[in-house]
Amino acid sequence: MEISNGYLAIVAVIAGLVFILVGANMLTDGAAAIAKRFKISNLVIGLTVVAFGTSAPELVVSVVSALNGSPDLAIGNVVGSNIFNTLLIVGCTATIVPLFIQKSTLKIEIPFCILGSFVLLFCVSDIFLDNATTNVISRSDGLLLLCFFIFFFGYTLFIAHNGDGQEDESVKVMPPWKSILFIGVGLAGLIYGGQFFVNGSSVIARSLGISESVIGLTLVAGGTSLPELATSVVAALKKNTNMAIGNVIGSNLFNIFLILGTASVIHPLEVQGISMLDFGVMIGSCILLFFLGLAYRRQVLTRWKGIVMLVCFFTYMAYLVINA
Repeated sequence: MEISNGYLAIVAVIAGLVFILVGANMLTDGAAAIAKRFKISNLVIGLTVVAFGTSAPELVVSVVSALNGSPDLAIGNVVGSNIFNTLLIVGCTATIVPLFIQKSTLKIEIPFCILGSFVLLFCVSDIFLDNATTNVISRSDGLLLLCFFIFFFGYTLFIAHNGDGQEDESVKVMPPWKSILFIGVGLAGLIYGGQFFVNGSSVIARSLGISESVIGLTLVAGGTSLPELATSVVAALKKNTNMAIGNVIGSNLFNIFLILGTASVIHPLEVQGISMLDFGVMIGSCILLFFLGLAYRRQVLTRWKGIVMLVCFFTYMAYLVINA
């Protein structure tokens, strides 16, 4: 769809976001129902199907952005989403219900998330490391990120195999034909919604004189992070704090390794408007989460810790808006 003016762009962004969220929800429900039918454990469903489902909007938006020649939207979407996930979503959730962090999450998953952020920084540091003229996430960088994703995926299967294996009673039971229908319609919603969202966002950015990188770090990242926000808040309200924090960490790792890895293999991503400060905030947010987990009342993200994370998030957003 060719978008010619600002009003159509706004409609396209809203419609695209609706398609993306509905599509992600249907895809997750359909895939989870199939997983449960084959008696795949609760932990595997949560770490794979749900994590992929909530990251599916980022995947679609980043791949479509790469194919449309908008690398800043693709990269900004992932960097911004990870910042949203760690600071805003965990911060909001912790202010509602204090979050308990398992020892394994504090010792393994969060450090691995920090490592993933540094690996991405390494991939985009061509000017500093190789005296290149531009920073590019190349196809070889993408393959490296995908290798890390395979390692992470293998780790989730390993801990799932050694877990309790209990089924998730919250997963909707549906006949096979309905599960397949949900997956098909969900994928269609994600694909077409992603196209509307990216095209509309690009037009809005150009019409307002705002760079695509800022749009990616704010509007697009916030929109595609809504599934993670909804999942974590609902999980916290249901006292399932492990799912709330695990959803964020898993989504962050999916974003870096699978999404940017896939997008850059399809089309190398030139880093233009995304600054080292943005990558630094992404890394710093993970480090902050780690140290807050170790601070007073260890392994518990209390309300004051959530407020600290929210203050950091809104300070960063204010900086982006002021310097747009």
